[in-house]
Amino acid sequence: MQSTSVSDTHSEFRSTVRDFIAKNVVPYQEEWEDQGRPPREFFRQLGDLGILGIQVPEEYGGSGEASFRFSSIVFDEVARAGVSFGSYTVHCCLILPYLLEYATDEQKARWLPGFAAGTLMTAIAMTEPGTGSDLASISTTATLSADGKHYIVNGAKTFITGGVTADLVLTVCRTVPFDPENRRAGLSILCVPTDSPGFSVGRNLKKIGLRQQDTAELFYNAVKVPVENLLGAEGVAFDYLTHNLPQERMSIALNAAAHAEAAIRHATAYVQDRKVFGKQVAAFQNTKFVLAECSAETRAARVYVDHSLDLLDRGELSVADAARTKLFCTEVAARVIDKCLQLHGGYGYMTEYPIARLYEDTRVSRIYGGTSEVMKSIISKDLGL
Repeated sequence: MQSTSVSDTHSEFRSTVRDFIAKNVVPYQEEWEDQGRPPREFFRQLGDLGILGIQVPEEYGGSGEASFRFSSIVFDEVARAGVSFGSYTVHCCLILPYLLEYATDEQKARWLPGFAAGTLMTAIAMTEPGTGSDLASISTTATLSADGKHYIVNGAKTFITGGVTADLVLTVCRTVPFDPENRRAGLSILCVPTDSPGFSVGRNLKKIGLRQQDTAELFYNAVKVPVENLLGAEGVAFDYLTHNLPQERMSIALNAAAHAEAAIRHATAYVQDRKVFGKQVAAFQNTKFVLAECSAETRAARVYVDHSLDLLDRGELSVADAARTKLFCTEVAARVIDKCLQLHGGYGYMTEYPIARLYEDTRVSRIYGGTSEVMKSIISKDLGL
């Protein structure tokens, strides 16, 4: 189902991305999966194509596009081909809003050209071994030096997407001692270069899905970070994180809708080719009914996510409505992909089939960016409950 907001420019961009994937991504998928991430050259290729700089202002080497719809097209084409762009989504869709909104002009000039070119890759480090979704309990500390020129950062982070690849890590840390009466206060964001003494990357964590997207442990042992690398104001990072949640959750919802649509395409092709008891699996009424159900649910998800995308582009998507969209689309994707895998029978469990990889990769969408349970809590609060 095509969005009603697609222009000729969007269609041309889609064709460009599709051709790029066929030539530069599909042939290398197995190699990248073994490595646990794409090579750095791949991100420079994305930069050369303009994909990393879509929303980066023109003065810093980007296209200056305000709409998030171009990123949505990238999600669609990646899902359609059954491939991965590694940590692309985190780099472009989660971190860029922080830099655009809170970075100084000097910081933008320092970081955004490399960001758009793919020569400076980024990650954001929030989660800690003992915090999970409870960001107010972050314990990584940043202490200002006596001369006021730098912070000393100590702590550890885990589940950091793109942590192995990154050159710059936006690190959420505590610059004021923890206050149990105001748990959200005192958090700041420091942009930590990964070549800083005392900074180290632990394991590239092994996951049941998203094997081409590196996910790391990060360690900070008395890391010196210049005060010029403080992003925004000190002590208000919790508000910053909340402000940027709608786009983060929309990126997850858009990916979920694209994955559900891809699952239906894979299943439809499979049941038309596969024969059981002398006839196509597609000929059985159960097959037709299952795919009909999947199609109806996925169409509803696409209409919903497109509506939310329009709200996002207008700056009108609330935290609660972003939570609704993420909850609905990720739960739909889970049901649809599970049913499509079932139609594959035993072959659906084999990772050489795209449906198996979709099943593995999509499971985490109900966990990261806020679990489904957290989404329900946000929605309930919005209902006054």
